[in-house]
Amino acid sequence: MKINVDRDRCVGAGQCVLAAGAVFDQNVDDGLVELLQAEPSEELRDAVSEAQLICPSGAIELLT
Repeated sequence: MKINVDRDRCVGAGQCVLAAGAVFDQNVDDGLVELLQAEPSEELRDAVSEAQLICPSGAIELLT
C-alpha cells in the first residue's frame, strides 16, 4: 500500500492524525498534513482507510 497526500487540498482538520497517528502528523508551522510513512505496513490498512474516508478535503489518496 502506498499513500499520497495533497498538501494543497489539506485544510488542517487533523482527522487523519486521530485515525492513523503512526502514518500522519500535522506540521507545527501551518497545521497541514505530513506523511510519516509513504508505504505503511498492511496492519495499518484499516486505520489509513479510515483516515482517507474521514478527511474533509479529500487530500489523502490510497494507492494499492
